[in-house]
Amino acid sequence: MAAPTPLAAAPRPASAAERPPARNRMGARRWLTEIGWRHVVGVVAVVYAAFPVVYVVSAALSDGGTLTGSNRLFAEVSLSNFRALNGTVFWTWMANTLVIAIATAVGTVLMGAAAAYAFSRFRFSGRRAGLTSLLVIQMFPQMLAFVAIFLLLLGLGNVVPALGVNSKIALICVYLGGALGVNTFLMYGFFNTVPRELDEAAKIDGATHAQIYWTIILRLVSPILAVVGLLSFISTFGEFIIARVVLQSERNWTLAVGLYGWVSRLLEANWGLFAAGAVITALPVLALFMYLQKYIVGGLTAGAVKG
Repeated sequence: MAAPTPLAAAPRPASAAERPPARNRMGARRWLTEIGWRHVVGVVAVVYAAFPVVYVVSAALSDGGTLTGSNRLFAEVSLSNFRALNGTVFWTWMANTLVIAIATAVGTVLMGAAAAYAFSRFRFSGRRAGLTSLLVIQMFPQMLAFVAIFLLLLGLGNVVPALGVNSKIALICVYLGGALGVNTFLMYGFFNTVPRELDEAAKIDGATHAQIYWTIILRLVSPILAVVGLLSFISTFGEFIIARVVLQSERNWTLAVGLYGWVSRLLEANWGLFAAGAVITALPVLALFMYLQKYIVGGLTAGAVKG
């Protein structure tokens, strides 16, 4: 009887070193026309955005006190401009700006969220007219009414001095007066993405509207709260026109008004102090953005995955 023939051995898979090199299916010309130009545009955009920052930092580290002396970037490095800030009212301006910006951001978030929740969850007479009015009002910048704001504060100051001209509280109230425009619409669209079934389930369990709002809805819409708070803080931190009209005394100025005052007089302009103050002024905004970035990106990503 013939012996059975052995089964053919399975072919051994080729190792990575034995495999033939993969073909480059995209030529250099095709890569440049389809992908490469995007890298070129990105590099140009980064250089265009970074050069002013580098120039201001170079001027802040220059001991000359002029911008023309900083044409050679980092030709000299000195901290004299930063040390000179301690002898000025710069840190008082920084405290004023932080108080006003934080109070405005918190008030904007609370007012906008309450208005957006009302428009999103309740049906009442005048709802559509209210939304339309907000849409029309936000088309006109708040700075267009600075004359009316000044006259209004003059009249209020005769009755309530804390709400008159040269008052930081009055400036915060003016900023909050324009908080129900685009911010309410941003929050309104985000509130509509939250299923109403959550509200109904909470009502069945005995929750009130206040409990639903504070314990359920606000936690689900935290990404848009972070966005609105960040935008409000940034816009208030660098606002100049209304702050210059409302705040009269030097110790009540914000950073935008104070730094402008250093360079508004051409014969006495100190660009070195201005550049050093501008560098320090950018740090709180940068720190807040870096802190809230993970909440903004993470929250939006998580919201997109949920059904």
